[in-house]
Amino acid sequence: MTDTAASPAAESGGTESAAVPAGARGPAATARGHAALAKTHVLIEALPWLSRFQGATIVVKYGGNAMTEPALRAAFAADIVFLRYSGLRVVVVHGGGPQITAHLARLGVESTFVGGLRVTTPETMDIVRMVLLGQVNRDVVGLVNDHGPFAVGLSGEDANLFTAKRRPAIIDGQPVDVGLVGDIVKVRAETVNALLDSGKVPVIASVARGVDGGVYNVNADTAAAELAVALGATKLVVLTDVEGLYADWPASDEVLSELTITELEALLPTLASGMIPKMEACRRAVRGGVPQAHVLDGRVPHALLLEIFTDDGIGTLITPGTAVEPTVTPASAASTETGDRP
Repeated sequence: MTDTAASPAAESGGTESAAVPAGARGPAATARGHAALAKTHVLIEALPWLSRFQGATIVVKYGGNAMTEPALRAAFAADIVFLRYSGLRVVVVHGGGPQITAHLARLGVESTFVGGLRVTTPETMDIVRMVLLGQVNRDVVGLVNDHGPFAVGLSGEDANLFTAKRRPAIIDGQPVDVGLVGDIVKVRAETVNALLDSGKVPVIASVARGVDGGVYNVNADTAAAELAVALGATKLVVLTDVEGLYADWPASDEVLSELTITELEALLPTLASGMIPKMEACRRAVRGGVPQAHVLDGRVPHALLLEIFTDDGIGTLITPGTAVEPTVTPASAASTETGDRP
């Protein structure tokens, strides 16, 4: 019979130097290390925010680099699923300007903009519709559903969710026709509320049915704001490619952390053209009763979680200018349809 000696690792209560399988617990000492302790502090910091926003409805406008860079796309989808698991009712509204421009270029069609609006012919509208619904919407839905059966893709045309009328560009005070570009005049949010009530994450492409029966290309920032009002949302979050609203750009890169709606309205005429639609969307939302509107840097991974679940937050916050804490509006009490707008 051959004697077998215990290894030094076994005698000392240790383990052999073997790879730990994925998902397995490491040595007990590792769990007491600094990295693990830092994670617990982050979780505890999130606790009051988890409590406050339980059951709240949040509308997220998704765009910019967060939509085009693979790592940021994956981080965004993970954030949405985290919010859903945390008990929030999350709606995503997206555009797809870069994707539309790229597809038109592949077809040899030049993109033309007037007053910041894409000139949208009937032929261009077919491409807009195809890219937003067939490419961008499906991509976002797929990324979220990699984590579970949560996302449902919608168009603003579905169940007449968005109704729009034609809008011109304004150049030197004069209206200029830019084709099938619309302003939202009515929102019917009952389908979105039904999906939220069933635990789903609606992902909505920013096209709308026209009052004349046609189909219109609408600004995604504006669509998100109007939907936030109709849902009685607690927050509107607009993801963009800057850190927030700068105090004195380009002389300074200081970001304004918080503004009242009155302060924002005073600044609007001075803003750069690219920032106006986003801040105008925030203005619409807050004037419509949404307690908080945020502009965040979508180039920062997990920007949504940083804003919602940390004490400091990031970006620029727009509020009504009162000291009242945001409240959660029960879904049953939220309006499901806005009235016609002039």
